[in-house]
Amino acid sequence: MNALLDLEAPEPQGEASDPKARSARLLELIDVIERCTLEPTRRVFVNRNLRMSSVEEVGFDMDYSVLRYKKRNMEELSFELTAQRLVERRGYPRQILDIPYDPGFAVRGIVVDKRLGNIVKMDEHDHVGRVYHGRRRLSKADRHSIYRQLKIPLMSKDFHVIDTLFALPEAALYADVVDLFELRLGRKEIDYAQLFEDIRSSIDEVHRDGTLKQVVTANLDRYIELDEDLPAALHRLRSANKKLFLLTNSHWDYTRVVMSYALDGRFPEYPSWENYFDLVIVGAQKPAFFKESRPFFEVDRETGGLLDRPVEKLERRRIYQGGCLAEFQRLRSMDGDRVLYVGDHIYGDIIRAKKDTLWRTALILDELEGEQILARSVRHAQSELVELEERIEHLGEETQDLRLKLAALEHAIDDDPNRPETEISELTRIRRNLRQSLDRKKRLTRTLLERKNALSIEVDRCFNPYWGSLFKEGSENSSFGSQVEEYACIYTSRVSNFRFYSPSHYFEAPRHWMAHEKL
Repeated sequence: MNALLDLEAPEPQGEASDPKARSARLLELIDVIERCTLEPTRRVFVNRNLRMSSVEEVGFDMDYSVLRYKKRNMEELSFELTAQRLVERRGYPRQILDIPYDPGFAVRGIVVDKRLGNIVKMDEHDHVGRVYHGRRRLSKADRHSIYRQLKIPLMSKDFHVIDTLFALPEAALYADVVDLFELRLGRKEIDYAQLFEDIRSSIDEVHRDGTLKQVVTANLDRYIELDEDLPAALHRLRSANKKLFLLTNSHWDYTRVVMSYALDGRFPEYPSWENYFDLVIVGAQKPAFFKESRPFFEVDRETGGLLDRPVEKLERRRIYQGGCLAEFQRLRSMDGDRVLYVGDHIYGDIIRAKKDTLWRTALILDELEGEQILARSVRHAQSELVELEERIEHLGEETQDLRLKLAALEHAIDDDPNRPETEISELTRIRRNLRQSLDRKKRLTRTLLERKNALSIEVDRCFNPYWGSLFKEGSENSSFGSQVEEYACIYTSRVSNFRFYSPSHYFEAPRHWMAHEKL
C-alpha cells in the first residue's frame, strides 16, 4: 500500500508534461494494483537478486515453458507409445501393454540405479533418503546396506537422473516392468541396465522419429493447454523494449504448429506467434548448445530444410537452427548478464546456462502450484514440526549439559574416597537428582521424537505418496530442491506469471541466515 501511496504523490517537477514519464508511472501503478491481489501460486520466487530493468533480452525454452502441455494426457501418450515400441521392436512381453500409467509415481529429481533396478531420492547432501525397487519401498536396513557407504556418482553410466517432465513416464514404466518381470513372470535373472537402456531408447525414438509429435499435432486441444495470460505476459515484456527470443530443441515443423495453436490471434497486436519474438532458434540441441561449437543454419520456413548459405547475422522474421552460445553472443553483441533465460529443464536449460554463461536464469516449475497448495494444507503440521525440532534440539543441549555435570560429580566422588560422610551423602543425593533429571529428559526426547516421526510421515504423505515433497527429503532440501536454489536466479510455475510484475521490477532475495545467526 505504501507503494500505491507513493505513486499517487505529487509528480516531480517536469514530469507533468513528459508523456513517457507519465506512462511509466501509470505502468507502475497498474503493477502495484495487480499484485495486490496476486495469487500466491502465481508468484515469482527469488534466490538471487534480479533487476529486470537491466535485462535487455529474454530467451524462452518452448516445451513445458512457453508452451504448457496437459501433463496427464502427454505423459500417458508417451508411456503408451514407449510400451508399444518395447513390444513391437524389442520383443518384450505383451503384458507390458496392459500396464496402466500411474501419474503419481515419478517425480523430478529421482535417480535410477541401473545396476540394481532401484529408483532413489536423495537430499542436498547426496544422502539416499528412500529407495524403491519396482513399486516396493526398501526398508531402512536394506537401504543402508546398499547406499550408506556409497556416494552416488551421478555422472556415471550406472545412474540416470530423472530431471525433465518428459522423463517421468520412463521412470514409471521402468518400475512397472521390474515388477512385471519379478512378481508376475517370475524372472530370476534381469539385466536392469539393459532394461533401462531399452526404455530410454524407445522413448527417445518416439520423440525423435515424430511418432509422438504426429499424435500431438493431430490432437492439439487434447495435449496443449492454452494459457490465457501468456500473450499479455509476452506483450508486457516487449512493451518495455525487451527483445524476446525462442531457443528450443524442437524442430521447425513441430514448433510452427504448436506455437501457432498457442498464440496466433490471441492478442490484437500479434496476429502470428512469430510477432512476439525477435529471434527464433529451433533444433538447438541443448545442453550441447551451451558448450559445443556449431554454426547456425537458416531454415526454409516452407519446407523445413536448411538453406545452404552462411549465417552472418541473426535477423528478425527468419528461422535458425542449431548454433551455439559462442556464435549467438558474437552475432548478437549482447552482454551475458543482460540476458534472462527462462526454461523448465533444470540441467539442459538452467544448470548449463548458469555454469557456461553469464545469463540470468528463471526456472519454470509446472509442479510448483500443486506443491504450494499442498504445503498450505499442512502448514499447521509443519509449524508443529519446527517447534518439535527446536524442543528436541534444546533438550539435547540440556541432556549433554547434565551428562557433563554427572561425569564431573562422579569423578569428584571417586577422586577422594576420604570425604566426610556428610559430603558423600550430599553428593550422592545430587547425583541421584541429576540422574533422575537426565532420565526424564531422555524419556521426553523419545516421546517428542516419536511424535516428530509420525508427523513427518503424515506431512510427507500429503505430497507424493511415494516420494513426498518434490523439494524436500526429510528435513533437508532434496537434491532437486537444492539445484533449484543453487542455479535458478528466480523460479515460478509458469511463464505467464511475468504478467503480474513490472518489466522493470526488482526481484529481491530474502535474507539468508547462517545457522549461528538464528540463535
